[in-house]
Amino acid sequence: MTTFENVRIAKEANIYFDGKVTSRNVLFADGTKKTLGIMMPGEYEFSTSLKEEMDITAGKLEYKLNGQDWQTIDGSGVFYVPANESFQLKVHTVVDYCCSYLAE
Repeated sequence: MTTFENVRIAKEANIYFDGKVTSRNVLFADGTKKTLGIMMPGEYEFSTSLKEEMDITAGKLEYKLNGQDWQTIDGSGVFYVPANESFQLKVHTVVDYCCSYLAE
């Protein structure tokens, strides 16, 4: 899906790591939420409360889930993060992403 229809978008940005990672909340009529954002080069660690689908639409990064080896996405790709976990990122170029918050 490259576009979203009939959504509300929060004007205020979510800002992390001194502005190196930013996103906007996209709210759907059915109550689901996604964030659309950009990550600048750097190393980051995030924690989840819900299961997340990280859809990388452009850029190059490495990600590491708990108990797994580093994986690379160069261009586009998707990975899933379980609820109540943390994950690490090494962002090599500007990364464009969409994060979907999923019910278990």
